[in-house]
Amino acid sequence: MRLAFALGVLLVAGCSRAEPPPEGNAAAPTDLEAAAIAAGVIADPKSADITGLYARETDRVCIVPTPKAYQIGVFVDYGDQQHCSGMGSVARDGETLHISFGDAEGCAFDARFEGDRIVFPGSVPDACRKFCSERASIAGLAVDQLSDAASEAATLRDSRGQLLCSSG
Repeated sequence: MRLAFALGVLLVAGCSRAEPPPEGNAAAPTDLEAAAIAAGVIADPKSADITGLYARETDRVCIVPTPKAYQIGVFVDYGDQQHCSGMGSVARDGETLHISFGDAEGCAFDARFEGDRIVFPGSVPDACRKFCSERASIAGLAVDQLSDAASEAATLRDSRGQLLCSSG
């Protein structure tokens, strides 16, 4: 009888409603990110330097400082003679990178800087096709930082051997 009573109490307790989470939990992801930044687990995109060499698979991006701003070089290789290669300038505004490729007038867009990662928009101006062959594109390019050294970034070359960030 006692066992049946105890099981009944547990059954009722298990079916009771839990209290809703406090309203303050809506900001938990932001608080979690802030805590991770404060602990040094992830880089603070607002204060991290963008200089460096970035890569993912066969995609490469280099960024080096210049007297006026930053120089950026991009090399994307899909194989089978499909690739993109270009140089330009980049200016930073918080987590936004304003990128302009000088050798393709009209190829300017904003990318996102996430502390140790750069993400290009899913759509770039048609003028950016000038430095891409075949069906290759820089749209949606996402690369992770391999090195924060300008000297390493300055060594990035495209498929023709041209340095993409040589003025650093």
